Amino acid sequence: MKKALYLFCFAFLIYFFVYPLGHILSQSFVVGGKFSLAIFKSALGNYVVRRSILNSFMLGILVVISTTVTGVPLAFLFARYRFPGKNLLRALFFLPLIASPFVGAIGMMQLLSRFGSINLFLMKAGIIHHPVSWIGSGFLGIFILETLHLYPIMFLNISSSLNNFDISAEEASYNLGGSFATTFRRITFPLLMPGYFAAASIIFIWALTDLGTPLVFEFKDLVSVQIFNSIKDINTNPQGYALVFFVILITLMLFILAKRLIEKRPYASGRTSVNVVEKDLGGRKRLLAYAAVGLLLFLSLLPHMSIILTSISKRWFFTIFPAEYTGEFYRTVFNHRLTRTGIVNSLMLSSVSTLVDVVLGFAIGFFLARTRLKGRQILDLLVMLPLAIPGIVVSFGYFSLFSNTPLDPRNNPMVLLVISYSIRRLPYLVRSTYSSFQQLSESLEEASYSVGASVMTTFRRITFPLVSPGLFAGGVLAFSFSVMEVSSSLILAVRERHYPIAKVIYTVAGRITDGPYVACALGVLGMALVGLSYYASSRLVARKIGEFFKIG
Repeated sequence: MKKALYLFCFAFLIYFFVYPLGHILSQSFVVGGKFSLAIFKSALGNYVVRRSILNSFMLGILVVISTTVTGVPLAFLFARYRFPGKNLLRALFFLPLIASPFVGAIGMMQLLSRFGSINLFLMKAGIIHHPVSWIGSGFLGIFILETLHLYPIMFLNISSSLNNFDISAEEASYNLGGSFATTFRRITFPLLMPGYFAAASIIFIWALTDLGTPLVFEFKDLVSVQIFNSIKDINTNPQGYALVFFVILITLMLFILAKRLIEKRPYASGRTSVNVVEKDLGGRKRLLAYAAVGLLLFLSLLPHMSIILTSISKRWFFTIFPAEYTGEFYRTVFNHRLTRTGIVNSLMLSSVSTLVDVVLGFAIGFFLARTRLKGRQILDLLVMLPLAIPGIVVSFGYFSLFSNTPLDPRNNPMVLLVISYSIRRLPYLVRSTYSSFQQLSESLEEASYSVGASVMTTFRRITFPLVSPGLFAGGVLAFSFSVMEVSSSLILAVRERHYPIAKVIYTVAGRITDGPYVACALGVLGMALVGLSYYASSRLVARKIGEFFKIG
């Protein structure tokens, strides 16, 4: 039974993860049954494709730079100094993660447009005399949203790294006359490199492959949008395969480099934890810190505020704030056929996919922690790879591989949506379950066996109750992530009766009359669900919410 389940876990990951990726690779290099680079030559010969690749690289690099400039100093401030309200502010900096930039973009259109709230406020204050094009062609708006959403990942991981290296190395540098700049360049930053590179890799991949935000801003010259558009003529134009291969290559390279840096930690000292003496931040420095942190927090929460205000505004035109307020759009969310269908579909799909993840996550966590079966390292690698492979790649592989089969998403995508959600969130369940097994001493199970308890009794009375908090915490996170999944929902759901929430938001937002308002109302409900899920998960495993976003 154990081996059969072990083999099933392998088969599931190979068929629904490795096989689709292999199919993409084969279609990228095989033309007429022979190996060929013709698809890549054709793709790179297309000016629009070249410009999209360049724009995506530029976006990813700029977002990494902006999140570094924002997140690293913030991490130093919270790790090295003591000031009133620090714990509350640290918790508030988690909030940007609960609102997807895809939904935030809809609300931010009201604030960032030429005659939106920000320009109107600046003109009335006399700071500017003519409207500023904050969004521009759309690229600048995407960059702003990605930065505001992703810098907490940098902040959390640098904070974690700062708490896990020997500060005496810095002190020795200062004692020898090293300046702050020299110490940071030669001591501190090398010690932070594993955590920094891991966070930077995730941020780069996220910005490179985000699909929803560019679609809302109607900016087409990005790799993710080109892949999305290529699905329409996937049987006649194979350039989409070349673009997906490009994304796979970049993400795998970054994943391997990050994994090696995290595991080897070439700059780590022999100590695993160090109590850093925090300095008091007082006087003028404290005021400057509060001002900087307050401004950053205000900017971070602008997408949230824009979504909420848009969802309750009845009339908002040429005014800084809505002229009239209403709750009618929330009633529309629950009464309109399409939005109601999206809610029902998402809840059903997320529930089933979470159930699949709970079963597989528990089993794989058990195999990794409690057995010595051959191939465990390979299973561990396979189950963690979906963290690196973007959802747009997996969805594209499903659409291509299962076309003209009983699983064809153009007929009914529900099975593939469940599997896609499960594959993408399975690492969270495995990590939380594996961690729980590591904290559970095997002596407790051995004691149960020694007094005559059967395997099932030990599992029911000892193992499962002690592991279940981590399992359920991961399940709650997987559920909330799946409800607001963007890439898989946009690509695989073709017909309205199969639309999940994300596809409904994208569709409804295009309605001229009340579209953005209804979309934001639906987004607020999703945002509330995600926030409550994170809170419930943190309570279940008695961990701070930010711990779920630390990498490595």
